Amino acid sequence: MTEQPPGHQRVVLVTGPSGAGRSTAINVLEDLGFEAIDNIPLRLIPRLLDGAALTRPMALGVDVRNRDFSVQGLLDLHRDLGTRPGLAPQLLYLDASPSVLARRYSETRRRHPLAPDAAFTEGIARELALLDEARAVADILIDTSELSPHELRDQLQHWFAQRLDLRMAVSLQSFSYKRGLPQGLDWVFDCRFLDNPHWQPDLRPLTGLDARVRAHVEADPLFDPFVTRLVDLALFALPACKTEGKAHLSFGFGCTGGKHRSVTVTETMSRALAEHGWQVSTRHRELERRSLTGTGGREGLDERSQA
Repeated sequence: MTEQPPGHQRVVLVTGPSGAGRSTAINVLEDLGFEAIDNIPLRLIPRLLDGAALTRPMALGVDVRNRDFSVQGLLDLHRDLGTRPGLAPQLLYLDASPSVLARRYSETRRRHPLAPDAAFTEGIARELALLDEARAVADILIDTSELSPHELRDQLQHWFAQRLDLRMAVSLQSFSYKRGLPQGLDWVFDCRFLDNPHWQPDLRPLTGLDARVRAHVEADPLFDPFVTRLVDLALFALPACKTEGKAHLSFGFGCTGGKHRSVTVTETMSRALAEHGWQVSTRHRELERRSLTGTGGREGLDERSQA
């Protein structure tokens, strides 16, 4: 693991609704080399950071269980840490849908901290409403509704494991519009105007990781000008975002089924940005969901879906 350069220590404030995976995230960050402290009162954090100089990045878990917790206090702390020389604070928000939170509470049979004497569904609703502003301003938002603990670890490793050197990370993700936009994207681009391999019977079972599908999409006269403009836009914006202090920037590319066109564009963009020296990671949401990340991607595919 790369050491954090002196004078640029990261402090990650980890929050989110109870049951969304905050404790798991704290444990993962500790495994990644962070000094981790969970359930620390907000008022103690500035005093903690006033002590001896940090020798490694720090992850601090804060939520409604803290005796002095308030969303405004959390936002004020996040802002104030950003004014301290040598600190690089980030707000990490672990989210999940109300139905998923309810299912997790029903499985564990734990009382909700905001409804100890009432139904846990009431506590979930109160907490989500309370945290709404923190969610809106989070630097990194991870929705754990459909993530296993292993998949959450992978997400956290993507955001934190290789970025202790303060290089800005670029995340590219393909997705299906039918399943909605992924959480946490900075920029989104629609690829549905490109020629659709779905309508070719021999290409329909494949994915954009297959050379035949890529060739079909790349043959569309609009493909090259579209990707050229995307690369130019990214290369224009990335240095400015890095100068502004962003640690990460995420791009989403969507099509109907998230298997063909969006995957092809995502892979093409990934290669282009990597060739220009940017630290790039790539995800294909629909392929991961169906275990189709291998080249070709025939297994278990529902041929009625469209890419």
